[in-house]
Amino acid sequence: MLKLSLFGITFCLSSLILAQELSSKQIDSIVESAMNTSPHAGVAVVIVKNDKIIHEKGYGVASVQTKEKVDEHTRFGIASNSKAFTATALAMLVDAGKLNWNDKVIDYLPEFKTYDTFVTSNYTIMDLLCHRSGLGLGAGDLMWFPDGNDYTMEEILGNFQYQTPTSSFRTKYDYNNLMFIVAGEIVARVSGMSWCDFIETQIMKPLNMTESAGKQTRLLNQNNVAVPHSLIDGELVPLSHMSITQGEAAAGIYSSVHDLGAWMILNLNHGNWNNKEIISEENHSLMWQPHTNINFNAVPKGHYKSQFRAYGLGWSIDDYNGYTVVGHGGGLPGMLSKTRMIPELGIGVVVLTNAAPGGYSYEMISRSIIDGYLGVEKVDWVTLADSWITQSQEKEDSVLNAVDHVLKNAKYSLSDLTKTIGTYHDNWYGNVSISMGDETLYIKSERSPKLSGELRYYNDTTFVIKWDYIDMECSAFAYFTFDETGKASGISMEGISPNIDFSFDFHDLKFTRID
Repeated sequence: MLKLSLFGITFCLSSLILAQELSSKQIDSIVESAMNTSPHAGVAVVIVKNDKIIHEKGYGVASVQTKEKVDEHTRFGIASNSKAFTATALAMLVDAGKLNWNDKVIDYLPEFKTYDTFVTSNYTIMDLLCHRSGLGLGAGDLMWFPDGNDYTMEEILGNFQYQTPTSSFRTKYDYNNLMFIVAGEIVARVSGMSWCDFIETQIMKPLNMTESAGKQTRLLNQNNVAVPHSLIDGELVPLSHMSITQGEAAAGIYSSVHDLGAWMILNLNHGNWNNKEIISEENHSLMWQPHTNINFNAVPKGHYKSQFRAYGLGWSIDDYNGYTVVGHGGGLPGMLSKTRMIPELGIGVVVLTNAAPGGYSYEMISRSIIDGYLGVEKVDWVTLADSWITQSQEKEDSVLNAVDHVLKNAKYSLSDLTKTIGTYHDNWYGNVSISMGDETLYIKSERSPKLSGELRYYNDTTFVIKWDYIDMECSAFAYFTFDETGKASGISMEGISPNIDFSFDFHDLKFTRID
């Protein structure tokens, strides 16, 4: 879900010197600098080179309350880094002759129904894994995020028909979590075991990833598990682990850097582990080929002189300074992760953190380490990220403060509030109800209880929703339409913060009054 795109940043100073391969002491220094620059809880780092783990270490604490130390065996939520496991599971089923990449999704999931009959009938298993559905960024994520909702797999499969495309099928990259959830369901139905069972028994077990599981509640040992944290009012606050019920195939896995070192070695060896083929080299190569273009520059640009960025099958693919870099990022409330591998050099890096934003250390520490192997000029990514985050936060604060100022000074009557009371329906999200209590409006999502909160008058037709959910900033505008009697007839929504996570796809909701 959370993404940081700083690839266009150039940073040139006359004092910069050519970067060198980093020692463990230098890595420690990078991590410590990051942790001293911005509020952090814990960080874990692993580096592999030529089939060996050459650095694995934890820093900081698993919880700011317990002060338990992070080590190389501490388990973190790896979020969207789970997507590569889902792609691998399907590759294994292709290897076993149980399906083909170009098989139609409806042949395995007849309940699957999109916004267009042609798209539905032609959607392939490969299409599920490369973000080219035609739907917009994060479309439908509110059916699994935040947690605590009760949407069923059958509803997820069928509700694509109610979502509005923003581009033509297979023409444009737009990140989509739900299609990976669909992919996970195919793994389950074809294999005869749950997605979690398949990942744990067919991938993790052969790699001896004993510290990992398909989701947090399935960890055999609940000790040494990092607690997610969020920066709220300038303080790091522990959060509850996100309870994923349908989204495991998109973002569910918990793992340690020790285990993820083995995962990278498997991939850097093209699907081979200890001279045993886990995935055929042919299908592993297919996962690492560009399937959806994200960006292309005929003239190399930026710090890494990059020419392209693309998405494979569960993997992001970039070029850095003439080398192909394969990886992925991941983000859940209070958990951020980054994987980067340079296949040509046999090098891989994973950084896991349990505080958001935490200086975006998952991104910047991995970038600093990779720089050493690429022979590019040194950049103080940690300081640069801190500056970028400060600017971003100032922009968000400016917007939110301006909205709060209007709310405090808004003039309205009781009738301005009561005309909105009722129940409203969106075809894929379900119902929300608006009620009055103590002269305050309250909006409640019937299917997703965490998205309930105060509805405050803003101006003639606009209200502001202050959701009870505070793990991430997600306040929203509610734009009402009214019928000829002055009674509210519909609602559209839009996130307020310029930094709102894309999974809060409020803009995709179109409510019609039903009561």
